[in-house]
Amino acid sequence: MLSDLRTAALVHRDGSIDWCCFPRFDAEACFARLLGRPEHGRWLIAPEADARGTRRYRGASLVLETEWETAEGACRVIDFMPPSGGESPSIVRIVEGLSGHVAVRSELVIRFGYGRTAPMMSRVGDALVAGARQGALCLRTPAATRGDRRSTVSSFGVAGGQRVPFTLTWAPSRTKPPTAVDPSEALRDTQEFWDDWSSRCSYQGPYREEVLRSLVVLKGLTYRATGGIVAAATTSLPERPGGARNWDYRYCWLRDAALTLCALVEAGYLTEAEEWRSWLVRTTAGDPVDPQIMYGVAGERQLPEWQAGWLPGFAASRPVRIGNAAAGQLQLDVYGEVMDAVYQARRRNLGGSVRAWDLGRHVLGLLEDRWREADKGIWEVRGENQHFTYSKAMAWVAFDRGIKMCEEFGLPGPVDRWRAVRDEIHAQICQEAWNDQLGAFTQSYGSDLLDASALLLPLIGFLPPDDDRIRSTLARVQQQLSRHGFLLRYDSGHSGDGLPGGEGAFLPCSFWLVDALALDGRHDEATALFERLLKVRNDVGLLAEEYDPTRRRLLGNFPQAFSHVALINSALNLADVRQQAGGAP
Repeated sequence: MLSDLRTAALVHRDGSIDWCCFPRFDAEACFARLLGRPEHGRWLIAPEADARGTRRYRGASLVLETEWETAEGACRVIDFMPPSGGESPSIVRIVEGLSGHVAVRSELVIRFGYGRTAPMMSRVGDALVAGARQGALCLRTPAATRGDRRSTVSSFGVAGGQRVPFTLTWAPSRTKPPTAVDPSEALRDTQEFWDDWSSRCSYQGPYREEVLRSLVVLKGLTYRATGGIVAAATTSLPERPGGARNWDYRYCWLRDAALTLCALVEAGYLTEAEEWRSWLVRTTAGDPVDPQIMYGVAGERQLPEWQAGWLPGFAASRPVRIGNAAAGQLQLDVYGEVMDAVYQARRRNLGGSVRAWDLGRHVLGLLEDRWREADKGIWEVRGENQHFTYSKAMAWVAFDRGIKMCEEFGLPGPVDRWRAVRDEIHAQICQEAWNDQLGAFTQSYGSDLLDASALLLPLIGFLPPDDDRIRSTLARVQQQLSRHGFLLRYDSGHSGDGLPGGEGAFLPCSFWLVDALALDGRHDEATALFERLLKVRNDVGLLAEEYDPTRRRLLGNFPQAFSHVALINSALNLADVRQQAGGAP
């Protein structure tokens, strides 16, 4: 992933940028090969001859280097997006000769509208401009270019020490081409930006490099103009190749963003936490009824879901969905995640906010009436509403954290009434969600289905980790939901979630298992699983939503904030448990 904190691009191992939406994360893609074929838009830069490539990020940044070795020599392609904060986002690609002489090919195929619209191409000064209703892209390079079957091609050679830059800059339609980007200056500024940001990480414990890489991913998924955090950079990457569980994740889920805020605060990034809290307050301000569970990056409420029928989908997985109908769902757990994030941020020295507490009291007022309702749950089922155990537990969290806000920080609120509601929820869960025959807390009231979210009950403080019911639930979840040591969310084939069964192991759930094992005192098991999960990351340390342990491939949208948050939290939990046990931090 490349990111300028407004949008993102994904670079394939073969040197092709296969996904990019300008000018922001949830805009229409101009490169959509990820969900189709090269003719749906991509930008390839690679040696013309057979070559072997290796990739890495420069330090703790999103500056990507791909080194290519051929029989004739070696070269490096440096890819990045300058986080300049201006109105014209850019992708910069610099081809650098390392040794010998390498023949290189650039093939630029721009298709606006998710691969549907071929632009008009024209030469304007030093720029080649591709224009359409959705905007214009301006290519600048000293390399000679030519048109070739509705693409723009450059063929050139680089010797050791030579550099050939390319810049692709977005601008609104019917405007003058944007000011040229100086590639070398932009590279220096971009590297300095990431070096400065990464240097602020306060975590110094085990797995610091892996934690920092995940923090950089979370920062890259942040829309700087508002502080909103998108769940992933992509849409419709399948949870099972050829399946229909394909969703658009380029929006700001309150759940994911709240969990991200907690991870950022733990690592010392209070500025980002404050920006997110401000985004939350602004986005939900003036809402006369109920906060949504998700919004657009600038706070948009309407996210209509439709299908791009002309795209064949990743690995022939259809439909390709744009927008997300889950925006209209009731998901009660979100209230608890938001309240916990507000509490954790305040507890870790983020300054108080009257407006944030006003929002918190409003949320609790809504929950007093709504917590008894059935909902769609954390997994956003498309079947009937149910009384999901995790939703009820997070309603308990909301009241618990509201009470703590009053008790620890002297904030005003009807604490006695909230205590009564909290106790009622706790008693109901213990009565209705516990299954004696199964020996576990189940997915929903009266169910015999397991759900990995039950592993979070000790983590949120609902019951202690040594409670017999928690230990029994942990054992049952491992027995029934484990696939080669990785966890499913639930049995999708028998869940009645409104969709065909079949999906990969859900990576956050596997990290939750790490946490549950660590809390249960099984530190060696927890560490072994954590290190297995680290090996699932791709060659530059990125995680998707799910994993197929049989075929050893990542599945689902990518990179996934939820997975990287879970990685960070597990690393911190392992360090805390070890320290409490008297070991080295």
